[in-house]
Amino acid sequence: MDILIPTILTIITAATPLLFAALGELITEKSGVLNLGVEGMILAGAVCGFAAVHFSGSASFGVVAGAAAGALLSLIFAALVLGFQASQVATGLALTIFGVGLSALIGQDLVGVAYDGLPKVAIPFLSDLPLIGEVFFKHDVLVYVSLLMVPLVWWFLTYSRAGLVLRAVGDSHDAAHAMGYPVVRIRLFAILFGGAMSGIAGAYLSLAYSPMWIENMSAGRGWIALALVVFATWRPWRVLLGAYLFGGISILQLHAQAMGIGIPSQVMSMLPYLVTILVLVLISRDQNKIKLNSPACIGKPFHPTS
Repeated sequence: MDILIPTILTIITAATPLLFAALGELITEKSGVLNLGVEGMILAGAVCGFAAVHFSGSASFGVVAGAAAGALLSLIFAALVLGFQASQVATGLALTIFGVGLSALIGQDLVGVAYDGLPKVAIPFLSDLPLIGEVFFKHDVLVYVSLLMVPLVWWFLTYSRAGLVLRAVGDSHDAAHAMGYPVVRIRLFAILFGGAMSGIAGAYLSLAYSPMWIENMSAGRGWIALALVVFATWRPWRVLLGAYLFGGISILQLHAQAMGIGIPSQVMSMLPYLVTILVLVLISRDQNKIKLNSPACIGKPFHPTS
């Protein structure tokens, strides 16, 4: 029991940035846009969020700064992809490389600076419950927000008019344009939302998960978030499951190293990414299921006819 509670708490913190980034990318892809720059936007959010907290002392301002940084980088992506019809794949990869270099430049004077971390928020009455209260109801506010975003995104895509229009644009942008929907504007907002969510994921990394700035501290989480969207077959509830699954695998390799299991540490560090590859291989075997759930126009440029 003494080991179980800290382990569960660590899994929750490890899953939270994956959940933010994957939900943001899910909305982006549902609009028919594939943004491979998630890793770069996470790093931008991490360094800007940490810098904002370091110079202002406000955790709320740090989270907002992280979201703004991710959104600004996604705006660059949107300008190239939507405005100049650039390749979504190439532009996304370039955005990741740009984000890695820009974050290193911005954070060069912040390396090694410590931060106390986001304050914990205990939910009245529920946090006093034995075992359950400590595990589920004593977290920082971003953990609660990440969990709340899952039903909100599900409701938005399933029941709201705006969500249905978004899905229509992703499934057939030409038909949506013919019906009078502003395809470019809708995709712009979806890209900005995805960028802001990735920025919040980065801010969580530098303000809560490992409260300091370290170059490349995202450690491939952006790529895992991209894989999570496919793993979840573009369904928000499955994104939640996948985020906690991969968060648990990430923590498993750390506990295995601490317990002195006779496996090289390099192999254990590879474990989350090996599992990601394995899951994608297994999912790709069912092409009908992927085609049924994936947006039909994902990755395809939109050329308005009038």
